[in-house]
Amino acid sequence: MSVNGTQQELFIAKPPLRYPFRLRVNDCVWIDDKVGRVIRVTESAAVVLVNRPPREFTTRFDKHVRFQPPPAIVRIAANSEIKVLNRNSGRGKRAKHGERNRR
Repeated sequence: MSVNGTQQELFIAKPPLRYPFRLRVNDCVWIDDKVGRVIRVTESAAVVLVNRPPREFTTRFDKHVRFQPPPAIVRIAANSEIKVLNRNSGRGKRAKHGERNRR
């Protein structure tokens, strides 16, 4: 408050990101000619899930079988220079207090 009792506007500046060029969680990246999703980032490494191609083969009884193996876990440097396909800024819509997201 000022001397005459009126309230003054206070400018609040948002600090810049600590590491602006670093990988973030939920980034889609191009790694080894495949698309992967970053699931965890620490100070020294980032964990990326990369889908494996489906396996197809024929059994001894001439039945054709196809199954999808689980994604591969790849660990890379947190600030490695790889192509980021989409950067999730985290500025999506948030639910108001007391409301739930309905998907």
